Amino acid sequence: MTQAYEPLRLHVPEPSGRPGCKTDFSYLHLTDAGTVRKPSIDVEPADTADLARGLIRVLDDQGNALGPWAENVPVEILRKGMRAMLKTRIYDNRMVVAQRQKKMSFYMQSLGEEAIGSAQALALNIDDMCFPTYRQQSILMAREVPLVDLICQLLSNERDPLKGRQLPIMYSVKEAGFFTISGNLATQFIQAVGWGMASAIKGDTKIASAWIGDGATAESDFHTALTFAHVYRAPVILNVVNNQWAISTFQAIAGGEATTFAGRGVGCGIASLRVDGNDFYAVYAASAWAAERARRNLGPTMIEWVTYRAGPHSTSDDPSKYRPADDWSHFPLGDPIARLKQHLIKVGHWSDEEHAAVSAELEAEVIAAQKQAEQYGTLAGGQIPSAATMFEDVYKEMPEHLKRQRQQLGI
Repeated sequence: MTQAYEPLRLHVPEPSGRPGCKTDFSYLHLTDAGTVRKPSIDVEPADTADLARGLIRVLDDQGNALGPWAENVPVEILRKGMRAMLKTRIYDNRMVVAQRQKKMSFYMQSLGEEAIGSAQALALNIDDMCFPTYRQQSILMAREVPLVDLICQLLSNERDPLKGRQLPIMYSVKEAGFFTISGNLATQFIQAVGWGMASAIKGDTKIASAWIGDGATAESDFHTALTFAHVYRAPVILNVVNNQWAISTFQAIAGGEATTFAGRGVGCGIASLRVDGNDFYAVYAASAWAAERARRNLGPTMIEWVTYRAGPHSTSDDPSKYRPADDWSHFPLGDPIARLKQHLIKVGHWSDEEHAAVSAELEAEVIAAQKQAEQYGTLAGGQIPSAATMFEDVYKEMPEHLKRQRQQLGI
């Protein structure tokens, strides 16, 4: 007898919140602070499966640092992290305003994600190479890159270090271990793995770290990077920033519904962690653990940072079209700055008065840097890089065909 089947159908993931409908964040599967174990540094990748499903958290709702991941994080690191996060947020706010004033063509802020870049930057060595996306400007703040240089890149003016060749926010700061940002999604994952492999081939001690968003895990480069990292035990940290939205596409579309993004790393033979990305303490501790593992030739670590993109995808985006306007205020992992502030005040190493004073100091620093950068021009006026610069800084010795093209253009 022939079996009768219902018609086949596809499953299309749906976001748990839409405009006018409050988001149900229960899909995040949170765990209590301090309850997730900290494995030995030489743990087998397969034995991190529970860590890829749980959620490493240190700070609880009262600002207490709990559990095994709370060990050995110096207070000075926490204070530096607070400054870096505050500076990032202040910088972002002013640059968004500058874009609205048509001083630059485009901007992307990192509101709500400041802990992820700053904490890991402080956990790495300055000569380790970071391969970021366009939302890790907090790395640059933690590494104290001069703001004038960054703002000149945004303004595409005559002092732009990249001479107008990149979109604003796609920085390149080699001396700060900040690899050139690519507009193509997921390329930095395979680049970081290759850089880490090269470091090992040379017998160096430097490691690499790469970031991508949840949406970019759907790119083939993501899977290629995991394969090479696993096979050659590359000294690299592979960060997936799960901020719930890839432009207007909910994270489940990229595969975050049936499993965690960190779970994919375990399946590829890579030690993997799932971490509260809004908990600076946890981000630093997990990053330091992964960096130590890489330096000991124990292979790569993949980390999924659970966070929330509090602002629009970019200045060209209107998130009210696809998600509740007050979504961030209901996100259960809160604000990374507020959470670290609460902890530092609780342990006596911060205060409301110091918070206000540091914020004012950093605001003045950003304002001064912006004024200085604008003296070299903005998108709205002033000198811009010469067209001749398109032929420069590409080849060590310019090929004949480019010399002819330049002559034909008369530049």
